[in-house]
Amino acid sequence: MKGPLTRETAPRNVWAEGCEAWTFVDTDTLSVKLERMQPGTTEMRHRHSRAQQFFYILAGEARFEVGHETIFVSAGQGLHIKAGEPHLVANEGHDVLEFILSSEPATTNDRINEHEQ
Repeated sequence: MKGPLTRETAPRNVWAEGCEAWTFVDTDTLSVKLERMQPGTTEMRHRHSRAQQFFYILAGEARFEVGHETIFVSAGQGLHIKAGEPHLVANEGHDVLEFILSSEPATTNDRINEHEQ
């Protein structure tokens, strides 16, 4: 697609309990999404065997579990997750968490949930 992408024009996916993702780039080698997590939501702990990821927080504060470490990341900060690192992101705050998620290569068919490991 040519021209600027917006939330209104990007494909939207709803996951978990009211969490949303808008996909801006979706190729074999790169994925870029805008994600929005409602307060009190957590994704399932997982890893990607090939993809590295970068989370850039736009609003709110995220709690990440990466390996055995807990890391809090606030608006204006980012976090790099290396391929193979078990991780999850949670919104334990009272505000909506919004972030840009870049994955290289894309994570299609490259997600292993912790209970499947």
